[in-house]
Amino acid sequence: MPTVVFVHGAFADSSSWNGVIAHLKPRGYPVMALANPLRGVQEDAGYVRSIVDTLDGPVVMVAHSYGGAVMTEAADGADNVKALVYVASISPDVGESTLDLLMKYPGSQLGTAIDMVPCRLPDGSMGMEQYIQQDKFPDVFAADVPRDVAELMAATQRPATESAQAGSPTKVAWKSIPSWTLVSTQDLGIPPDLQRFMAQRAGSTTIEVDGSHAVAVSQPGPVAEFIDTAARATMN
Repeated sequence: MPTVVFVHGAFADSSSWNGVIAHLKPRGYPVMALANPLRGVQEDAGYVRSIVDTLDGPVVMVAHSYGGAVMTEAADGADNVKALVYVASISPDVGESTLDLLMKYPGSQLGTAIDMVPCRLPDGSMGMEQYIQQDKFPDVFAADVPRDVAELMAATQRPATESAQAGSPTKVAWKSIPSWTLVSTQDLGIPPDLQRFMAQRAGSTTIEVDGSHAVAVSQPGPVAEFIDTAARATMN
């Protein structure tokens, strides 16, 4: 069985995959949900790749949101990665940032919901972190998640740096590794039309789920089923 490696995006943490993991483990999949640093595409990808390189056997990588940019760079050239699964995610090409892509299609409400907070970056310089305002988080990020759960997600969200959202990959794994894309059709973070554009460009096997940006939390069963489909395709 391939190991399923999860990469969360901005404004979330690895626990956002808990429901999906609960569906996959009984099927026999080894799983690992990584703590994405959210500091910058290359920095984050380097960390993720360092862990993927330690894993024996085949790997299926799964990413959400900005995590897709990290996975796109991290998986390139990794011989053990057999499939990429993008879940309500971006799948950028070389030189495309999350911010660039979000401007291609209308519909994202993140821009009016973000607070910027000064932070010190790993190199010692000062930068900015981005948070979704807690009162806007449920509607913008997790509209189909129970309100009490969405409010907990808002309070525990992981901020990404502005430079991470403005960064872009230098390598593109979906050009050499088969990909699967789950489009969340009620997404107010990454517009569904943008998700469809990227999936078509990558030649992804694609399904659509009537869910918010937090579709892995609200509908873990369909997400897990889709990951299982991708994983089984690599075993044939």
